[in-house]
This record gives sequence, structure tokens and C-alpha cells, in this order.
Amino acid sequence: MRSATPWSTVFDTVLAATGETLYMVGVSTLIAVLLGTPVGVWLQLTAPGGLKPRPVLHKVLGFVVDLGRSMPFLVLLVVLTSLTRLLLGSTIGPTAAIVPLAVGAIPFVGRLVQNVLSEVHVSVVEAAVTTGASTTRIVRSVLLRESLPALVNAVGVTAIALLGYSAMAGVVGGGGLGDLAVREGYQRFNERYLWTTVAVLAVVATAIQFTANRVARAVDRRRHASV
Repeated sequence: MRSATPWSTVFDTVLAATGETLYMVGVSTLIAVLLGTPVGVWLQLTAPGGLKPRPVLHKVLGFVVDLGRSMPFLVLLVVLTSLTRLLLGSTIGPTAAIVPLAVGAIPFVGRLVQNVLSEVHVSVVEAAVTTGASTTRIVRSVLLRESLPALVNAVGVTAIALLGYSAMAGVVGGGGLGDLAVREGYQRFNERYLWTTVAVLAVVATAIQFTANRVARAVDRRRHASV
């Protein structure tokens, strides 16, 4: 009977895998927010009743976003293999996993941002329009500013979703906690690795949500204090 893996070895291995997971989730979340936010802004601006209604553009953009959101992540991993290899020269490892993670999250962020911006009261937008403010200024100083706490929470939701995606990326050699859970925990029947990675994933998800809530509340208090 094989002896159990020492807990010290388990903790060291899980710690390294946690670092890989945080790296994947952090970088892909940043890319998704930077690229997905403009998509959400355009969805809101071109929507019926938006500042720049463009029905055809809105429908095309909405179709592309919904298509991206409906794509199962494991399928996306396979579809983007060639792109990942072209950009990074490899499809294995945490850095390679960032490409499909970010691409999959961009439409997700875009739709979240649109939903958040649509909640800004119409009277606030109309007041800015009557002052002659440009569209860019209204977006920056009204839409984004008024919805900033909700946007922070949207970033937290995105990061938690990517945490789950990163675990799936481990199935195809993406590294991180998902790879460790499958390779050491499931395939080698090592319950110490399996349950430790599950516990760490739960703790990381809770920490992300807690941080997002705290930051959102702080931003909301600061926004009201400056009014």
C-alpha cells in the first residue's frame, strides 16, 4: 500500500499551484476588464434609448457578445489553440491559459458593464446632456462614475468566474489548482491533494468576493462624500 504524501509536500505543491492560479486569474481579469468595458459602453450607447442609438450596430455587437458568452470554455480552449500557439509559441502552462481565459471573459464583462450602465437613472444622463457635455464626458463623468461601485462588483464576479475557468484550463495542461486536483488528486487517487485544492479554491473565491464588496462600499462612500 502506497504511503500518504506528507502534508508538508502537499502544502508546498498547493502553494505553488495557487500562485499559478492567481497569476492566470489576475492577468486575464485585467485584460478582460480593459477590453470588455469599452464593449459594454458601446452596447449601452448604441442601444435603443442610448446616447448614440445604432440599431444595426447594436444587434451585431450584441450577437457577437452573446455568441462569445454561450461558448463552453473547454470548447474555447480547443478553438483558440492555434491563436495561443501563434501568440506565445505554446499551449501548455499558466501563461498560455491566459489567452482563452481573457478571450472568454471579454464578452462576459461587456454584458455585465452594459447591464450596470443601464441602471444609471435616465434623469442624471439627461441633466448632463442639457449642459452640452460631449458623449465621452458623459460616459466618463456620469455613466462610469455613477455606476462605479456596481462595476467593482462586476469585476469581482468576473474574477470568480475566471477562477472556475482556470480550474478547467488545468485539465488540458494549464497548470494551477485545477491541474493539480486532476493530475494528483483524481488520477492518482490522492485525497490530500484533491480536498486541499478544493478548500483553497473555496477560500480564494470567498476572498475575492469579500474584497470586491469592501472596495465597492468604499468607492460608494467616497462618491457620496464628494457630491
